[in-house]
Amino acid sequence: MMDISDDVLRDLHRRMVRIRQFEEGAGKLAEQAKLPGFLHLYVGEEAVAAGACAALTDEDQITSTHRGHGHLVAKGGDFRRMMAELMGRATGYCKGKGGSMHISDLSLGMLGANGIVGAGTPIAVGAAFANRYRDNGKVALAFFGDGATNIGAFHEAANMACALHLPIVFMCENNGYGEFTPREKTMAITDVVDRAAGYGMPGVIVDGMDAVAVYEAAVEAVARARAGDGPTMIEAKTYRYYNHHGVQNMGVQYRTDDEIEAWKKRDPISGLEARMAELGVMSADDATAVWAEVEAELGDAVQFAEDSPFPEPEALLSDVYTVMEGAAR
Repeated sequence: MMDISDDVLRDLHRRMVRIRQFEEGAGKLAEQAKLPGFLHLYVGEEAVAAGACAALTDEDQITSTHRGHGHLVAKGGDFRRMMAELMGRATGYCKGKGGSMHISDLSLGMLGANGIVGAGTPIAVGAAFANRYRDNGKVALAFFGDGATNIGAFHEAANMACALHLPIVFMCENNGYGEFTPREKTMAITDVVDRAAGYGMPGVIVDGMDAVAVYEAAVEAVARARAGDGPTMIEAKTYRYYNHHGVQNMGVQYRTDDEIEAWKKRDPISGLEARMAELGVMSADDATAVWAEVEAELGDAVQFAEDSPFPEPEALLSDVYTVMEGAAR
């Protein structure tokens, strides 16, 4: 067991509360038809993003998924610019053109959410290759779901990362479902991390509802990558509380209420709060104050987004580019 400081525990807690508050707020706005497009909420999986990103520096990079708000929040994302992007406003991270599934902040090392399953893993490998080439000491971490490990892009990325001994961590968020399909119907193995051995990298299983457990595993994997010892794959067994997208099941009943409630009893935030109270690190009043501070931050962000303008029509083609083979540009 790693000796975790009180400051780290408080940091993990705040990161998770920020994710939960932002996602719950976004979900309510979606139900009110104030957000365009699909919304894939991260509620329930907060411990994975918080634990992983707390182990990284501000300069280290991450790649994300279609369920990417939590990753950006955990990396230090600004609520105002995030909410504005979700509402399609010009003040958003991508000037209102990317929306929920393409949100990013390169200044924080968040290389982008991605609407294509598994597509973030080769991007992270590219970043890790650049880090090795530049010898800058940075580490890349790729977030992806269990379903993404069935995608060719993941296997190519894992093979290249291990063959080149790149400074990267593969973080599998195994929430048990690929959209509406349970894991056992799409793969013969029980533990996704078993696939790591096929590429020659160590694999670790952690409780994805325990931010401290994720943090400990991530710290070790990041240190290993930074020292030049190559990739590690971590499988965090976690659970999303809401539907694949949105809040309601929309008539698709693929999970039982008992299953959902059983996972909610292991809530990562309340679990950490109980642990911190037992250790004397944070009282109930302290925890309430954190929730209130973040709620105020969220309210400010929603107001900022609603007051922000939509992109002008003439901005349609700005920031759009193409790479042409052989072009002298």
